Amino acid sequence: MKTYLVLFFSCLTAANVLAQSTLYQTSTQRTLDNSLLLFEKDLFAGSLYDHTKVLDLNPNYDQEYTSELHRAISALELESPDGSGLMKSYILDNPNHPSVATAGLYLGDHFFYKRNYPEALEGYKLVNPNGLGNEEKADLFFKQGYAHFMREETDQAAPFFDQAKALNAQISPDAYYYSGYIAMQNGNTSKAINDLERASVSPQYRTKTPYLLSALYYQEGSYDQLISYAEPMISSGTNLDRKEVIHLYLAEAYYEKEDFAKAAENYDAFINSRKGELSREEVYKGGMAQFQIENYQRASDYLKVSANGDDEIAQASSYYLGQSYVKLENYQFASTSFSAASKLDFNQEMKEESLINYAKVNLQNGSFQLGITALDDYLNNYPNGIYRQQAEDLLSQALMNTSDYLRALEQMERITNKSERIKEAYQKVAFYQAMNYYRDKKYNPALAYLEKSQTYPVDSELMLAAKFWEGEVHSAKGDLASATSSYEALTRLRPASSGPYLIKTHYGLGYTYFNSQQYPRAEEQFKLYTEKLRGAEDKQYYDDALLRLGDCYYVQKRFSEAEATFLRAINESNAGIDYAYFRLAVVQNFQSKNADALYQLDRLISGYPNSLYYEDALYQKAQVHLEETNYQQAVDAFTSLIRGRPSSPFVPYALEGRAVANFSLQNYDQTAVDYQRILSDYPNSENSETALKGLQETLALQGRSSEFGNYLEDYKTSNPASGSLQALEFEAAKALYFDKNYSKAITALENYLGSYPNSAQKVDAIYFLGDSYFEADQVEKALENFRKLESEQASPRRLRAMQRIGSIELSRENYQEAIPYLEMAAANSRNKIEEAEAVQGLMIAYFETQNFGKAIQSSDQLLTLDGILPETTPNALLTKAKAQKAMGRSDQSVDTLMELVNEYKTVQGAEGLYLLALNFREAQNYAQSNETIFDFSGPFVDFDYWYGRMFLLLADNYVDTGEDFQAKATLESIVEKSINEEVKAMAEAKLQNLQGS
Repeated sequence: MKTYLVLFFSCLTAANVLAQSTLYQTSTQRTLDNSLLLFEKDLFAGSLYDHTKVLDLNPNYDQEYTSELHRAISALELESPDGSGLMKSYILDNPNHPSVATAGLYLGDHFFYKRNYPEALEGYKLVNPNGLGNEEKADLFFKQGYAHFMREETDQAAPFFDQAKALNAQISPDAYYYSGYIAMQNGNTSKAINDLERASVSPQYRTKTPYLLSALYYQEGSYDQLISYAEPMISSGTNLDRKEVIHLYLAEAYYEKEDFAKAAENYDAFINSRKGELSREEVYKGGMAQFQIENYQRASDYLKVSANGDDEIAQASSYYLGQSYVKLENYQFASTSFSAASKLDFNQEMKEESLINYAKVNLQNGSFQLGITALDDYLNNYPNGIYRQQAEDLLSQALMNTSDYLRALEQMERITNKSERIKEAYQKVAFYQAMNYYRDKKYNPALAYLEKSQTYPVDSELMLAAKFWEGEVHSAKGDLASATSSYEALTRLRPASSGPYLIKTHYGLGYTYFNSQQYPRAEEQFKLYTEKLRGAEDKQYYDDALLRLGDCYYVQKRFSEAEATFLRAINESNAGIDYAYFRLAVVQNFQSKNADALYQLDRLISGYPNSLYYEDALYQKAQVHLEETNYQQAVDAFTSLIRGRPSSPFVPYALEGRAVANFSLQNYDQTAVDYQRILSDYPNSENSETALKGLQETLALQGRSSEFGNYLEDYKTSNPASGSLQALEFEAAKALYFDKNYSKAITALENYLGSYPNSAQKVDAIYFLGDSYFEADQVEKALENFRKLESEQASPRRLRAMQRIGSIELSRENYQEAIPYLEMAAANSRNKIEEAEAVQGLMIAYFETQNFGKAIQSSDQLLTLDGILPETTPNALLTKAKAQKAMGRSDQSVDTLMELVNEYKTVQGAEGLYLLALNFREAQNYAQSNETIFDFSGPFVDFDYWYGRMFLLLADNYVDTGEDFQAKATLESIVEKSINEEVKAMAEAKLQNLQGS
């Protein structure tokens, strides 16, 4: 523009110079020429100064025009504040001058290209378009329209674009484009389409208009036109502007025409472009397109996004998401999806169907309790629903598989006309509930539900089971007569000879008869049991029954049969082989086969040093030698017992036996020492009077009778006459202890020990006092008394006190302090119960002190004591698995946890399942973790804390794998249904974090 103006004025100046060449030397013309030269060289500051100077020299008419115009241009180029004013003044002062139109364009363009659109518009207003050619005029109109457009003054912009369009100039395609765009914004679809179609002819707009035209065709509902226009564009390979938007409009058009395959293709193309986001409605349509073409996996990818919410789209999305997951056989995800749809009220038919579907998928997935709850809700909420009959049929099937038996029974008891299927379910569920009560040692409720299970005797095998377990429950209660009655009632039902419950009844009856001292009857049952199981793969309690059969023969003095039975147990490597060796020796001793008896005892002593019958064997061996008058061998055997097991209750009797043997060997000094030790260390033992008499005889033979008086006085002190006050007080205090009247026992025992501090019953009294305090929850006092026995001689009471100390320290989490006491108790236990208690305590203490190797050893030892104490085996498996994990033996830990979960539906099993799923999660094996919870959690629903933790972990898995919808639905379900406040609080916190992320 500057060049155009300069050329224009150069022509004028040249003409004047030729006419007045003689005047060139005048100062005004010379100054003007210098000013123009500076202007030509873009030295605008100098040009502005010199042109101002020219105007001060009284220039002629042409010189004045030239200087005023160049001064204005120079000021504009310098961004001088008065530049715009100088140019406007020039234009207004010279309206008829040929340069005015071009000057106005220059002023407008100056500001236009600097994006100062208000000033540009002011400049363009000064231009008279009538004096311009078509191209210049179209350019002026376009720039005016564009300036208004950029100022968002579309109403003012549109007329200028319309004028520019009409001139068919080079700028017209631009005008069509912007005119079409404004029309589109204003909702004038037909004009927008017309203008944009005209603009698209231009190469400049050929790639820019397709996405706008696609939008317009869609808005008009011209889906066919949209498809016929856009498909070739997309297929051409042209690099179109916003191609992804064209895909979206194509997807929407195909969806409306129910061409779901093409719709799905274009929705995917939009997403794969990664250049925008679909609205939730568009996401829903994308999911439905995939659903309609049976691409259920891809459908779920869309629908799980649109399902997030609580509106109509969320309900429909959740419903079809559930249907998709059913097709994919992902029943757990289907469950949460249908659950979400059933909770929204926008579509009542969809709500009803979602609830029945929720029940179905949970039953399919083995989540019977959730399925039953849903069916129960359906029947309550839709008493006349179209799926009512289906719900009732499903309910009858589900009730037989639920773990919430009480609720199932309540549901069935509400049904007045019970079908055979319901009766069968009732029989089973009542039986299962009885087993739960039996497991929890709630024997009276167990019996009540066993009786309920026999109300509808549909399943004859279950009737046998109910009668058998009645016997077991009565046995556990110690009611042998009722147990016998139940067992015998089973036999009257005439089960098959090889039937499992008849075989088990032989064993149960054998014990009730045995414990009732009906040995011939017990023999008959144990014999039947062992004969039926001798060749079986699963021998159940065969080993124990065989030993009891031997005992039956023994107590009936049928020694040959007893001998054969115990030999059979040994030859079959019976689990109780140590007992078999011992009993066989006793039987052979009665048969005067003492050499054989000693052989059996030596086998036991050398092969089973940790046997509970080890001390019995040592004592019996010594006794046999004594009988055989092998006195030195007897002395040696008794000495082995006394020195090797100083805490054994056999010690006072071993001392007596050794005294007798030494007496026979005429070792009178040693004889006297042993008798004296019985009187001093075991003054209240049953053989203390025998020891007193033996001592008297021995001292007399040595001529030491004068010493006997002191021992006699001590004996009288330690063993007051049964009618004496001291004896009466002790027996009264002891009776209070055994009656569990602990508060009164404490008072009586404290008084007794205060009155008789050196009583021979002191050890017993201190133990009874400590245990009374323990049972009365006065643990400090209990500990104080138990510790008093640490300094006493070894005895069963002292040993029991040491175990109590260990247990107390264990309960106080003083694990290191507990260990030595529990080790002592475990090493010296006299029966399986004491051994199990000590080993279980050691297992816990070792684990808590991070001695994981020993914790595993103790766990394995406890596993061999299965059933001695409640839940020892699941406790052992759980601790073993934790210790294995802590030692880095993850594979072994998984195997142990699997055994625990499969075999024990207890709280330990519930925790084990959580740890198993957690183990897989930590290995980032999320699918395995989820499947573990889905497949195994059902039976653990009653253990609300661990059951809740499993599903919290499931929600974490969903979050980590991008399944936010599933995570949200799972957490909402926990908040709604969990009865554990701690679990519920954790779920609420996780849900809040999820919604805030």
